[in-house]
Amino acid sequence: MLVYTLKNGDELYKYQKSLVLCFKGKRKVLSTGPHNGGYRENLKAVFNNDGKPALGMACTLKAPTYEEHMKILSEELGLEPENTSGISTAAFMENVAVKEESFGGVTVTAIVTGGIETNGGRVGDPASWVEVEGKAEEVKHGTINIILHIDGDLTEGTVARALVTCTEAKTAAIQELLAPSRYSMGIATGSGTDGTIIISDGDSKLKYTNAGKHSKLGELIGKAVKSAVKEALNKQSGLCPKRQHNIIRRMDRFGITEESLWNSYHKNGGKLIKPVFIDKLEHLSSENDLVTYTSLYAHLLDQFIWDLLSAKEVLKAGYMLLETMQSKKSLVSDKIPQNKDEVISVMIENYQNFITDLLLEKY
Repeated sequence: MLVYTLKNGDELYKYQKSLVLCFKGKRKVLSTGPHNGGYRENLKAVFNNDGKPALGMACTLKAPTYEEHMKILSEELGLEPENTSGISTAAFMENVAVKEESFGGVTVTAIVTGGIETNGGRVGDPASWVEVEGKAEEVKHGTINIILHIDGDLTEGTVARALVTCTEAKTAAIQELLAPSRYSMGIATGSGTDGTIIISDGDSKLKYTNAGKHSKLGELIGKAVKSAVKEALNKQSGLCPKRQHNIIRRMDRFGITEESLWNSYHKNGGKLIKPVFIDKLEHLSSENDLVTYTSLYAHLLDQFIWDLLSAKEVLKAGYMLLETMQSKKSLVSDKIPQNKDEVISVMIENYQNFITDLLLEKY
């Protein structure tokens, strides 16, 4: 099924759980795909594949290696394996977002599928596996895959620079949504398995030598990618500003979850049964003032972790925020711990105690 026709005539099709972009001429391609990855000028098509055999099933490989798997997929899609590169994901192709930005005759098109709920990570997080002689363990699925199509002719270096700008735009979109890492207390910068394909039209009369943030081309890339990433994440899992307006969504990366609050509430003599407690917590979690002050509290923790504020500064400000939210019992201690991990633990415990006290007072 034809999904989209790009300004230069290239066509995007959906079939066999894949999105396939077929080229109408010479294209310069930079792909992170395992098969025909890197910089190529001989490709005739690229694709993005939903690797799940069926709904609810884990992604599986059709060969011993990921590279061989992607080669087999290109054959099954009726493409020429030697002239094709692809990337794979666990996101549904139906949830694709396509965004265009144009200026002065050039059009930048971002084609994005995305899911980050289970596999969001912050660059530098602890690794999930180690590659030894080309062999590695499987990781969680939840990928942001981007096919970025530019119908101008870019130099090889500019194609590579476009990849940098594209990646920055993806990260900016994720951080503006405050999506959490699932491997640390940080805000995610991507998923652990993101894939990107950059395409430049080698037949175009429009020539470009820069795709950085100061250039108009870089601006177009940033706008198209940010918009498409946000739309794709919303389509796939409902990740959007409205959903993030919630204290649990703001604090779960610090270990504040429905389950942790239930355990604390129950341990401290709460009378509600768990289903009723969860219902009450869901309503409480979106209260405007509570979300606002919780956001400030979370950012205090971030700035302490990033060494931008001292322990004394964040503990004092944290106490003040909790007092502003009318907490009377939440403080663990007025002493300043010397160990960084202890400071973080105190801040988290203070906040959890505050929410627990609030729930006990209300219910």
